[in-house]
Parts: sequence; structure tokens; C-alpha cells
Amino acid sequence: MFQLDPELESFRNDARKVAERAFAAKAAYWDEEEIYPMENLKLMAELGYLGITIPEEYGGSGAPVVQGTIMLEEIARVCFNTALIAQGAINGPSRAITVLGSEEQKKRWLPGCVRGENIFGIGISEPGAGSAMTDMITSATPDGKYVVLNGQKCFCTGGHVATHIMVFARWGKTQGPRGIGSIVVEKGTPGFEIGHPGPKMGGRGVAEVELFFDHCRVPVENLIMAGDPDSTRSFKRLMSSFGPERVGNAAMCLGVAQGAYELARSYSLERKQFGKPICEFQGIQWKIADMATQIHAARLMIYRAATNLVDGFPDPLEAAYAKLYANEMVQRVTNEALQIHGHYGFTREFPLERMVRDSRGFSLGGGTTEILRNTIAAMVYGRAFDQRAGS
Repeated sequence: MFQLDPELESFRNDARKVAERAFAAKAAYWDEEEIYPMENLKLMAELGYLGITIPEEYGGSGAPVVQGTIMLEEIARVCFNTALIAQGAINGPSRAITVLGSEEQKKRWLPGCVRGENIFGIGISEPGAGSAMTDMITSATPDGKYVVLNGQKCFCTGGHVATHIMVFARWGKTQGPRGIGSIVVEKGTPGFEIGHPGPKMGGRGVAEVELFFDHCRVPVENLIMAGDPDSTRSFKRLMSSFGPERVGNAAMCLGVAQGAYELARSYSLERKQFGKPICEFQGIQWKIADMATQIHAARLMIYRAATNLVDGFPDPLEAAYAKLYANEMVQRVTNEALQIHGHYGFTREFPLERMVRDSRGFSLGGGTTEILRNTIAAMVYGRAFDQRAGS
């Protein structure tokens, strides 16, 4: 039987208390007003949450990935927007920098991440390169002590408040995965512009923006990994940095599902129809049983992925399993929780409609469920498949 040690269970209890006390009350506010929960970021920095997995020598706690996973789960249980901020802090570029960055880069950027002063975003998707990210055309051209960026990115989560963006770009006249590398661009760099936030369905407190690069000259010291025009090595190594994001995505799914399940279970004990609590009806019992089972299965997959690390990152197959299952599980659970609440769940008096909206985006970011199935199939077969249309 898989069981967390007492220290991690104690941490979970503390994280749940903090989330319920500090984040739950204004969860609807951030969503309705579409405001970034900056006060929550500051509180998480004070509590050490933003640096929980960052090594101690750079100001963090050096905790295992699974501890950060538990934290995300407990925060997402009450406030998805706050969890999004924590996710970006512990599983975004800071994790990639911790594993792939130079010593100088770690000392320069990570302490600020821990304090909540450095807010990192990721620039990967482009208008013509979403799931087919290897179709990206944003270019990176070495020029002495600089790298010159030209191109456009979209759907950068939290980019409107970010101080730094980890940008993926193409070195040389290459195609496919060859030549793709990454560099960090700081806000205010000439030639770098951030677009206006666009409206979206869920996670409305943490907006998404477009990024524009017009002969943007970035110091070579900001280079995480130059693209290798002659091989896929740089791309594969950078792609491994998606592991923490995928496990964190799954952990947030778990938290939202857990919150929805708890609301539905409590409501089924209180709500009466035909003279008795609706929990007495087998149809409701089966819904609750299915929800509990799916949440339990997701938790085991997620914790396993967060525990089994390869070269500092979660095992790619374990991360893909966990994200795929959790992405679809959270949609089923939140939808059933709303159904148990009846029309009350459809109103904004209850958080279920927000949870349903928030849960829908999980299966799009960090690899769609379709792409994850392709990834899993390739690893199961032990070979790559050409996914291009007409192939």
C-alpha cells in the first residue's frame, strides 16, 4: 500500500489550513473580476511555498517534488488561480533553470523566484505552432554577445505580470525538432513587447497574453540551451523540462476534483428530496463512489510520477500517464458534482460552475490529451510515429 510518510502528511494538513484560511474566501473574486491574485503570491513567498523545491543554496527549501505536488493539490482544492501561480513558480522555468541552468544563472534568478520578485512565464506556443510545437518559426540568431529574437508567441500564462520569459526559439534554418533551444528574456528588453490579456473560459485570474519579438537582443548569458541545428539533442533535453509542469498540472486537477467531490458529498447528505437525503438514492451513491475511485486512482498515479525522477525530472511516461488520466478525470468529477447539486450547481452561488470552467483548460496546456496519447503510444511501442497530416 502506498502511503506518505508522517512529515508529508503533516505538511499536507498545514497547507490545507493555509489554503482554507487565506485563499478560499476570495477565489470567486479573482475569477469574476479577472484580477491576478498578487496578494496571494506575496503570502506564498512569505510562507516559502514559491521556493519549496528550489535548492537551499539558492534560498529555497530543497523539498522533494512530491511535496510541491501536495501543496499544489491543496491550493487548487480551494482556489485554482492561486494554484496556477504556485505551479508557475515551482514547476515552470525555475525548475528548468535548477536542472539545466548554469551556476551563474541559478544564483542570479532563483533567489528572486523564492521571494516572489522574479515571476517567470513560458513562451512556446505560436499562432501556427500549438500541439505541433516543432513547427515554431520564432528565430534566434547569435550575434556576438547577444542572441537576436524575431517572432511571436501566444497563450503565455501570466505573461502580463511576468518579469522574465523563458522563450523557445529556432537556431538556424532548420525544421522539426532540430535547432530548437531556449533563452530567458527580461521584461523591458528593447524589441520585446507584451500584448493585452485576452478573455478566456477558466483560470480567469491569471491571464494569457501574446509576446512579440522584433530584433530583440538578449545577452548570451541568458541562454539556457542553444539550439543544435545538427541534432535533436537540445530539443529533447528541453522537452524533459515539461515533466514537472505535467505533474503539477495533474496535481491541480486532483485538487479541483477533490474540492468538487467534497462539496458534492456534503450536499448529498444535506439536500432532501422525496422526504429523505439524496445520498439515500443509489444513483447518487454510484456517482459519489465513481468520483472517489477516480480521485484515488489519479492520486496514486500523480504521486508515483512525482516520486520517480530521472535526471532531476519526473519520468516522461509516468508524467504522461498522470496528466492524461487526471485531465479527463477532473472533467468527469466536476461535471458530476455539479449534477448532484442540480440547478444550484449551475448558479454562481456555488463554486461548481467555476470548477467546471477551470477544469476544462487542463487538457489543453502542457500537452493536449491527444498529444499525450501519441507520446504514450510512442513510448509503449518504443518508436516514433510521424503525425503529420497525410503521412
